[in-house]
Amino acid sequence: MASVSDPRDPLAAEWGQMDAVEKIEWMIETKGWALEPVAAHPEADPPQAGYAYTIGFPAAFGFPEVVVFGLTPVAASGLLDLVADLLGGGTEIPLGTELTGLFDNDLRCVFAPVDIGLWAHLFVTATSWYRAGPFDLAQLLWPDRNGFLPTEPGFDRRMTTAQPVIGTIT
Repeated sequence: MASVSDPRDPLAAEWGQMDAVEKIEWMIETKGWALEPVAAHPEADPPQAGYAYTIGFPAAFGFPEVVVFGLTPVAASGLLDLVADLLGGGTEIPLGTELTGLFDNDLRCVFAPVDIGLWAHLFVTATSWYRAGPFDLAQLLWPDRNGFLPTEPGFDRRMTTAQPVIGTIT
């Protein structure tokens, strides 16, 4: 949390600091949805990749929340802004099947449904936001430099830790 004198938050002295719930509410009021970044834990056994996920996609777009692993919060935010723009413009994004057009050069991706019952421990803020009720979630699987998805044999195995697959592809 930024301190009142923190130069990264110059308005904190005037407006005060936000707690987690206020932060999510403010983001949803401002842009219709929120982004929750979660830091990597490379010291864990096994190491845990950093990730970011949305809160508010179902209400804003009628689409599940989306999680993306292995990107910086800024990169994840830009990518999820793009997804939000597409959904807000009426684009229908299928779940569980490959699609092209989201990334440059016709690179493929998949929005893989996640069983939140198995993975809720990774989405503490969303679980709290939904008051421990069920919510839909999809993992955005993105390709490696060679265009392979993490579920394919050609995927760069050095990237496996950065992008664990928790979603299901049909």
